[in-house]
Amino acid sequence: MKHHSTNLIVIKGARENNLKNIDITIPKRQIVVLTGVSGSGKSSLVFDTIAAEAQRQLNETFSSFIRHRLPHYGQPDADLMENLSPAIIVDQKPIRGNARSTVGTITDIYSLLRLLFSRIATPFVGYSNVFSFNHPEGMCPVCEGLGTVAVIDEDKLFDRSKSLNEGAILFPAFDVNTALWKRYVLSGFFDNDKKLSQYTKAEWELLLYQEEIKPPRPKSGWWPSAKYEGVIPRFTKRFLGKEAEENKKTLQSALKRVVMKGPCPECGGARLNKKILSATIHGKNIAEYAAMQVNDLVKEIRRIKAPQAVTMVAAMTERLTHLTEIGLGYLSLSRETSGLSGGESQRVKMVRHLGSSLADMLYIFDEPSTGLHARDVHQLNVLMQRLRDKGNTVLVVEHDPDVILEADHIIDMGPGAGKHGGTVVYEGTVKGLLQSGTLTGTCLRKPVQVKQTVRKWTDSYPVRNASLHNLQQVNVDIPKGILTVVTGVAGSGKSSLINGVFTRLDPEAICINQHALAGSVRSNPATYTGISDIIRQLFAKANKVSPALFSFNSEGACPACKGLGVTSLDLAFMDDIITTCEVCRGRRFTPRVLGYLFRGKNMDEVLRLNVQEALDFFSEEEIQAVLRRLAEVGLSYLTLGQPLDSLSGGERQRIKLATELMASGNAIYILDEPTTGLHLSDAGNLIVLLNKLVDKGSTVVVIEHNLDVISQADWIIDMGPGAGREGGKVIFEGTPAAILKATHSLTGTFLEKYIGAR
Repeated sequence: MKHHSTNLIVIKGARENNLKNIDITIPKRQIVVLTGVSGSGKSSLVFDTIAAEAQRQLNETFSSFIRHRLPHYGQPDADLMENLSPAIIVDQKPIRGNARSTVGTITDIYSLLRLLFSRIATPFVGYSNVFSFNHPEGMCPVCEGLGTVAVIDEDKLFDRSKSLNEGAILFPAFDVNTALWKRYVLSGFFDNDKKLSQYTKAEWELLLYQEEIKPPRPKSGWWPSAKYEGVIPRFTKRFLGKEAEENKKTLQSALKRVVMKGPCPECGGARLNKKILSATIHGKNIAEYAAMQVNDLVKEIRRIKAPQAVTMVAAMTERLTHLTEIGLGYLSLSRETSGLSGGESQRVKMVRHLGSSLADMLYIFDEPSTGLHARDVHQLNVLMQRLRDKGNTVLVVEHDPDVILEADHIIDMGPGAGKHGGTVVYEGTVKGLLQSGTLTGTCLRKPVQVKQTVRKWTDSYPVRNASLHNLQQVNVDIPKGILTVVTGVAGSGKSSLINGVFTRLDPEAICINQHALAGSVRSNPATYTGISDIIRQLFAKANKVSPALFSFNSEGACPACKGLGVTSLDLAFMDDIITTCEVCRGRRFTPRVLGYLFRGKNMDEVLRLNVQEALDFFSEEEIQAVLRRLAEVGLSYLTLGQPLDSLSGGERQRIKLATELMASGNAIYILDEPTTGLHLSDAGNLIVLLNKLVDKGSTVVVIEHNLDVISQADWIIDMGPGAGREGGKVIFEGTPAAILKATHSLTGTFLEKYIGAR
C-alpha cells in the first residue's frame, strides 16, 4: 500500500554513479531546479536515475516487437521509485538529421505551410505533398531537393603556372603518368609544355568543359575507340556522380580540397522545381516564405485573410510566435538543423512540446540557458512556466542565477564533485537556499560589482567593413593585451565577427571552442594532456618492465576487448549494445599487467582516479602541474581514464583551455562561452584564470552571456541591437562601468538589474 500522495515523485536509495544512497521527494507540477557544481550528481539523479527509469517503464508497456526497436535502458541502481510520469528529455544534443532536415520540418511548421499553399496558392499545382522538397514531384530535378550541388573550385583544381607535363591538374587521379592524365596529353589538342596561363580562351574551354568528342589527330598511344572529354565533366562523373561512391572514399581529403558546396544552378537553393515555385500567395512562392526570418514570416502569415486558411494561419502564428519568444526569431524555416548550436537545438525542440496538449508529463531540461542572453533567459522562464501551468512537472539542471531564482523548488547537490558529491545538501524554496550556506546559496548572495580598475589599451587589431552573414559593414578595434568580452543576444553577430572575421584576419589566434576533440574512443584526459606517457614510465621503472605494457593500445591490452574495456554488439539498424568486457571486467589490461603495482595501485585503479584524487596520489611535479591546470578550469571531478567522446561541450572547451594554459605565452586566445556548464563558484575561478592569461602578456577575447564574466571585463563590445537582420552592428564599446549608463544596450540594462538584485 502506498502512503505517499501522488503529488510527489518518491526516490529511495539512489546509488547511480556517485549518488550516495539518497532518498528524495520531488513535488509534481512545479518547476524544480537542480543545482550544484559540475560532477556533483545532478545528471546522475535526473538523467541516469529518474529519466532512465521513466523511459524504461514506458518502453515495457509496448509489445516486444516495438521494444526491440527502442533504445535499451538498464534498471537504474535505486531501491524504490514511485509516481513517475512519462519523461520527455529536451537536451542539447544536436538534432540528428541530414541535409533534408530543416527548422521548418523539425517543428512541423513547414507541413502547415505546405497545406496552406495547396489550399490557397495560385495557380493550383497539386496537394500539400508536392510542396515537399523530398517528394519526387516537388523536388528540383538537378539537386534532388537539397538546394545545393557540389561545385568544383577551379582555382584549387588547376595550377595555371604549370603545363600539363608539369602536372597542372592538382588531383591525385590526374597526376602525371596516370591513365586520366594521358587522356589529355595524348588527345592531340594541346601543346603539353605550354603553361595553362598562356592558353587561349578556346583551349581553356576545350580543356575544362568540352562534351565528349572523338579527337581528330590523337598522338600514338591513344585508345582507338576512346572519346575526349573536358576535365570538369569527366571529374564530375567520376568523383561526384552517383557512380562515384567507391572513388569518393579513397580520395576523401583530396576531394574536400577542390569541391565546395554551391547553390543549385537550376533552383538557386529553393530546393523545388519550377512548376511548384510558380504557385504564390501575395506574390511569394513557398521557398521565399521558408527563407524569411521567423519574425518577418509571422507578420506575412497574419496578412492572409482567406476564410479557408483561418485554422492553418492560427496554428502557424502560434508556433512562429513561440520561436520568436524563445529568442529564435532570427532563424528561417529553411535553415538546416545540422547548423544549429546546442542551445538553439534545445530551444527548437522546446517549441515542439509547447504545441502539445499532453499533461502530467515530466519535462527534463539540460542547462536550457546555454547560449542565451539575459533578455532571452526571461522568455525561457516564461515558456517553462507555461509547460508547468498545463499540469506538467519541469525538472531543470541549471547554473544560471536567473533560472535558479525563478524555481518553485530547489534541489542543491554536492557538496563537491565526484566522490565528494552525490548527496542532497539542500532542498526547498529559493528563499531557503539563499540562507542555507551551501556553495550555491553563498554564491547567489555574493554582491556583484563591475570591475572598476580596468586595464588600459593603446594598440589593437582593427576589423574593417566586416560583412559576413548578418554583419553590417562593421568597423571595430579588438584591443591588444587585455580581457575583452563580446556580448549581445543570440544571433546578433558575435560569432560571425569573432570566429568568422577576426580569426581570418589573425589566423595565429588560438580558438578554444566546444567542438569535438581530436582523438578516438581510446583517448581520455590522461592521453590528451600527455601525462599517460609519464605514468607508463613510472609503472615500467617500478616493475622493471617495458612501458608499452601499460598502454591499452598495445601488448598489455585485454585481447577480448582490445583495451576498450567494453564490447560492442552491432545490431544493424538498431543502436549498438555496449556491454562491459567479460574477460577483463572493464579493466582494459591483461591480468599480468594488472599485477604490476605503483604505490600500491595497478594501472586500472590509477586511471579510475579523478583529477583531485590523482593530485593526492602523484608527487611528481610534471604530473602535478597538468592536474593543477585541470582542477583550475573546474574539471577536478573528471577521471583520468574517462573517454573523451563522453564529455560535454563545456568540458571539452575547458580541457582544451587547461592544455593551452600549460604552453601559455604571448598569444591571442578566443573562447566561445567558456562558462557553459559551470557552477557559479567555478565561473569565478574561470575569471581568475583568464586574468592570469592576460597578465602573462596574452590577448583574451571571450564571447559570453554570463553577467559575472561581463562585469569583470576590461573592455566590452556589445553586438545588436537584435538578432539576424536586426543585429550585426556594434552598439556599444567601452568599460563595464560605462555600459551600465548605456540605456540603448540590452546587456547594460540586464547587468544593472543583476547587480541591483544581489
